[in-house]
Amino acid sequence: MNSRSRFLGLALILGIGSACSTAATPAAISSSGQPSAGSGTRTGTTAVSGTLKIVAASSLKGAFEVLTTRFEAVNPGVKIADISYDGSSVLATQLIAGAPADIFASADEKNMAKVSDAHLLAGPSVDFATNTLQIAVAPGNPKAIRGLKDLPGAGLSVVLCAPAVPCGAAARTALAAAGVKVLPASEEQNVTAVLTKVESGDADVGLVYRTDVLAAAGKVAGVDFPESVKAVNHYPVGVLAGSADAAPARAFAAFLTSPAGREVLAAKGFGAP
Repeated sequence: MNSRSRFLGLALILGIGSACSTAATPAAISSSGQPSAGSGTRTGTTAVSGTLKIVAASSLKGAFEVLTTRFEAVNPGVKIADISYDGSSVLATQLIAGAPADIFASADEKNMAKVSDAHLLAGPSVDFATNTLQIAVAPGNPKAIRGLKDLPGAGLSVVLCAPAVPCGAAARTALAAAGVKVLPASEEQNVTAVLTKVESGDADVGLVYRTDVLAAAGKVAGVDFPESVKAVNHYPVGVLAGSADAAPARAFAAFLTSPAGREVLAAKGFGAP
């Protein structure tokens, strides 16, 4: 997505423009198209208030724990009432089935498109981060895994996300790029479950995001592989059309793309959109 597309998408998700010219915007936009919340201060001159329910990809848990705390601190009228984490495909299915939410943050654009195609978004989604895969192994890499071509090795227990889950789709793209076929010991519905199996020793290897390896803080080690560049995940955020608190929802979406939000995401290992 180029800078002009990001600006147009952000403008729509914030509800600015002729369609909402009489409404107070929850986030000020600079001439560069970026929210003016770079210092972490309140996201606009008009205070927002309300209660938010967020559904987000499992890989965002560590980052969102920090982001939501900081967002509430600079927007004291807003309360994050609930955050549900799961595989993006699971969350998209739940939203389409009628599950209530104000914000959907997906680990890929495919599952966001499903929600958009169901006419559940208030406007276009906006990419706010990227992520790439690593091979998660036990600390010290006792199986001496050097890359994807080692995964079909005899006796290795390999765990992947299910194909419909963004981490599973990315894993299969990377494996195909390496010309490697793997019969997984199990296919999990979110990346946290894959990481847990490697941490516990129930699996020798798992393909997870580098952010998950970083968050594991030494409980697993990460092995880089060149094919990861073929499977970069783009993370979009969208405001749900049925949101009862659209103003703070738009403000939170803007916060993710602001310098303050980007600082947190970068610290957790996410790349820029």
